[in-house]
Amino acid sequence: MNPIILVAETGSDLPPELASKYNIKIVPMHVSFDNETLDDGSFLVEKIYDYYHTTGNLPRTSGCSPEDFIRAFDDIHEQYPESQILYLAYSAVTTCSYQSAIIASEDRDYVTAIDTKQVSAGQAAIVTAVAELLNVHPEMSVSDAADATMNLLPRAKMCFLPDNLEFLRAGGRVSNAVCLGSRILHIHPCIEILDGKLVATKKYRGKMKKAAAQLIRDYANTYHLERDILWMVYTVGLQDEIRTAAEETAKECGFKKIQWVQAQGVITTHGGPAAFGIAGFSSP
Repeated sequence: MNPIILVAETGSDLPPELASKYNIKIVPMHVSFDNETLDDGSFLVEKIYDYYHTTGNLPRTSGCSPEDFIRAFDDIHEQYPESQILYLAYSAVTTCSYQSAIIASEDRDYVTAIDTKQVSAGQAAIVTAVAELLNVHPEMSVSDAADATMNLLPRAKMCFLPDNLEFLRAGGRVSNAVCLGSRILHIHPCIEILDGKLVATKKYRGKMKKAAAQLIRDYANTYHLERDILWMVYTVGLQDEIRTAAEETAKECGFKKIQWVQAQGVITTHGGPAAFGIAGFSSP
């Protein structure tokens, strides 16, 4: 057993098979439907779509509470009393999770917390890269692992394309006019994760199949992404033909491996159905 246990939130959308493979512990974020609050990942994301179509409102998302982390940290410490915990957090500027973990780590000197300044597949890529590093170097101290993580963060890149702006409009992030114009003109804004914030940058016009392929080419070349692996994230509703076209484009760009990630409740609430995104690491 590695002496370092990694922790992340459900908002990382880390595939269960990878969490199991590397013994990564996942702490739930939350989604609230009126007076009902559920753990992210504990329900089918179609519930979000049904709720919006029924009420015209989006559910509310929230980060992990201090109690969530106290429970998680104590459970891990009880099971692995000799291990250190390295918590690699969902972007701290977007949610309270990181601050909740800092509160929970008081009087728990076996916890180290780092803000990844990423979300979803971007965070999952970082957590997995650190897990693979620890797998190769099980002797690594938590201090060295933290240093390696900090060196990795500036190279982590992620962006996504909403299929349409309806959920962003419902969440108050864009106006009715912008939403309508986007729908009529088939405009997809590229939402990049920059210094932890979600920032609209380049706009792509056309059907999602064409836009997703062009996004991969542009992003891979702009950031000189390493070709070892490309993470692809989607929300439920993305058509299979778009996924196939995205994979073919990634292979044409020289990516050796593709890791698909299905977004859970937190990301789906903000991105809406049939969104597509990518994540990877720029070359050192």
